[in-house]
Amino acid sequence: MNQRHEVLFNQLNSYRSYILHVLENVTKEEADIVPNGFNNNIRWNMGHIYLDQYLWIHALTKDKMVEIEPLQTCFGFGTSPAHFTSETPSFEELKCLLKKQPSDIKEIYGERLEEEFPPTEMGMHTIEQVLIRTIFHEGMHLQAILDLKKCI
Repeated sequence: MNQRHEVLFNQLNSYRSYILHVLENVTKEEADIVPNGFNNNIRWNMGHIYLDQYLWIHALTKDKMVEIEPLQTCFGFGTSPAHFTSETPSFEELKCLLKKQPSDIKEIYGERLEEEFPPTEMGMHTIEQVLIRTIFHEGMHLQAILDLKKCI
């Protein structure tokens, strides 16, 4: 793995660690509160971050991956906590999934970052490009989590 790719994974790990740090003092009850003026809660944002990364990798590679289909009904675009069921991962489960995801992606795709695929609708054609996009997206949802914490 070249230095540029190591930097990319270091950034992914660093940003993800920061999100997990922000979540340290959040209770499972707080994670499920949807304050006035918000459409979602902290738990939804956690699941959406996790799902989004795999959805974009899958959209590009078409690889069979972790079971993302069930997560789409609770955390996909256009969903809300109103879509949660007894099968929806808990706050603690999501923290574990988020913690493990960067190393899983590195293990599975670390040597394939520059492999060319037919481009997505955004024009991305490598896993490296997808990860750059998903790290940006993760930052947007980090801000949503921070805003939610202020209102709880």
